[in-house]
Amino acid sequence: MALEMNDLMALKSLGNGGMSPYEQFKVGAIQSHRASGTAIGALAVGIGAAVAGVGAWIFAPMYGSAKAAQARESAIAAKEQATLLAAGTQRQLDQLTALYAAERSERINGDQTITQTITDTVSGSQQGSLTAQQQSELSAVNSVMQQTFADAITGRSSLNATPVQIYSAPQPCGCPGCGCNG
Repeated sequence: MALEMNDLMALKSLGNGGMSPYEQFKVGAIQSHRASGTAIGALAVGIGAAVAGVGAWIFAPMYGSAKAAQARESAIAAKEQATLLAAGTQRQLDQLTALYAAERSERINGDQTITQTITDTVSGSQQGSLTAQQQSELSAVNSVMQQTFADAITGRSSLNATPVQIYSAPQPCGCPGCGCNG
């Protein structure tokens, strides 16, 4: 059961902060069927106290009023112990609930911060301050992008990187009898 609950809590943390109806139903079903160790212990102590009280009430006339008083006192002590145990369990549950609420709040706030940063960066209205290294990298990227854009607009990007010239070897003169061939 604990593994299923952990899986559901992990799924919940991946979402946008809310649980789907199926997840809500599953969490409710798991929690309603699961008895905690402290609840079982408190129930056992309570049953023991009730049995001791009933036993004292039944057997008091046989053993005298001193034994009955002692049984009543032990039943009261057992009931007080069960009450203290239940109060301790409730405190632990309150602490866990507060911890889960704080963690959830941190996750939601973190998600909003990340989303805000991404939105600002995409829109170009980044409000944060950049470090010197980030500013130099940004200016280098901007200059490369501007040069690439200028080359694409002027047609330089379609030129061959190594210029090519047409070369033809010297040919003898084609004039008949002009004497330049010799």
